Amino acid sequence: MTSTGPEAIGRARPGVDPRVQAAIQGRREATESLLMELLPRVRNLVRYLVRGDGDVEDISQESLIALIRGLPTYRGEGQFHSWVDRVVARTTFAWLKRARGTEARRGDEEALELVSVPSEDAPPDEYVHRRRMVMLLDRVPDEQRHAMVLHHVLGMSVPEVSEELGIPFETIRSRLRLGRAALRALATGEEGGLR
Repeated sequence: MTSTGPEAIGRARPGVDPRVQAAIQGRREATESLLMELLPRVRNLVRYLVRGDGDVEDISQESLIALIRGLPTYRGEGQFHSWVDRVVARTTFAWLKRARGTEARRGDEEALELVSVPSEDAPPDEYVHRRRMVMLLDRVPDEQRHAMVLHHVLGMSVPEVSEELGIPFETIRSRLRLGRAALRALATGEEGGLR
């Protein structure tokens, strides 16, 4: 078993990006640089997972804190961005669960201003497509939305999504099927309105 205590912080992990290593070792500059690079990715993923923009900044901030706290547990197995995505998804789901217990569900009266941040290497058409997809996802039930984002955006397999959400495999397959059908219907209806 890999140690995550103070002795593990100073130990080099083979194959891990040197900036990640430096951040794990507690170097402030490396941590700040890494978080600034990850911020657009974190915001975009949170925005895909939650409806509306009201809580995106708060959840993103909480996700960044979770990433900093969890860095010593990163073992260097697999891609760093995949680990980041899972931490962000878990933080977002925990936030949503707490929010359901403390406040009434928000209605459609919330503005749909998007916080999606284009990456420097993303062509403008891709950014527009992502914005449109987020707006359509806002109209899909949360259960289907979460399954689709984990599967199609994060590239998790159906068994991985099932494990991540703690929901049976067949239920995830059903949510994916229903979600895709809902998105297709929404996109078709939107295109029909443009003619």
